[in-house]
Amino acid sequence: MNKKTAIVTGGNSGLGYATAKKLCDNGITTYIIGRTKERTENACKEIGENAKPLIFDLANLDKIPEMIATVAKKEGSIDILVNNAGINKKKELIAVSDEDFQEVMHINLSSAFAMSREVAKVMKENNGGSIINISSMAAQYGLPKVVAYSASKTAIEGMTRAMAVELAQYGIRVNCIAPGFIKTKMTAKALNSDPARKEKVFSRTPMGKMGEPEDIGAAVHFLASDEAKFITGVVLPVDGGNCIGF
Repeated sequence: MNKKTAIVTGGNSGLGYATAKKLCDNGITTYIIGRTKERTENACKEIGENAKPLIFDLANLDKIPEMIATVAKKEGSIDILVNNAGINKKKELIAVSDEDFQEVMHINLSSAFAMSREVAKVMKENNGGSIINISSMAAQYGLPKVVAYSASKTAIEGMTRAMAVELAQYGIRVNCIAPGFIKTKMTAKALNSDPARKEKVFSRTPMGKMGEPEDIGAAVHFLASDEAKFITGVVLPVDGGNCIGF
């Protein structure tokens, strides 16, 4: 079998790092896209030889086609794309400016679309592949103070289903993972500064704990593998039951 190639956006920290490590540990050459050169290169060194740094700002939508074409030419194929990169601006609704809203949508949604479109062209030529988008509990139920983030992640789930239907004819599967509350620096910052929110998270999570970044990496690896060859268009919560908690 030919060695597989993956791209993970925002793969130099948090959930993206755990995902990239899982793929690399399973012998998949994985390009980690990050804006910060030092952090991205250090992440690749930590993960090992299968990790390749790709310094790129996803805000530059017009440069994405060239970047994807370069990877495809070098590797011969792109088998897996994980759209993980995202930003959040925690503000009350009435304080969110048009610029705030558009910035979040640009990175979280528009860049994921552009990446998927360009990678799908490569996958079509190679008769298949797997695209995995990362959503959030913010798309499963209403969360205050994250209206732009919620809008972007809800759109990601709709985009996943539309893409799955359209790309199935080319052997391309498109799925989505909706992480619950996972132990990352970003989550810790958000919850530790808001004790009431933190209490609510745990009270409605049946398993009574937060997940580990590795839980997301394992779910991504499963959906990208042949074990999931008949699964497309799903949104898989990995949340300890948070989205169905009473």
